[in-house]
Amino acid sequence: MSQAVADVLNAARALSEVERAELAELIEASLTAPPGGLHPAWGAELHRRAAEIDSGAVKPIPWDEVCEQVQAQLDAGEQRVAGMADGEPEE
Repeated sequence: MSQAVADVLNAARALSEVERAELAELIEASLTAPPGGLHPAWGAELHRRAAEIDSGAVKPIPWDEVCEQVQAQLDAGEQRVAGMADGEPEE
């Protein structure tokens, strides 16, 4: 980490949580290139998916709803595994 980055980081740590979040958003918005290491095909894929959302062909699912669905699937899987451990046949 360069000294300039370390200085900015130390100054950011002195900010309130709300101010740090605002700063993070501003820094993120200033980045024009995708993070390094992304395969070039991802750019096309991201544009395709954004176009599907913009056109209404795909309806995004809110993150909290996704988390609930995943947790329900995990809970169901745990019950099946627990049932199998008790000698019950698999469904």
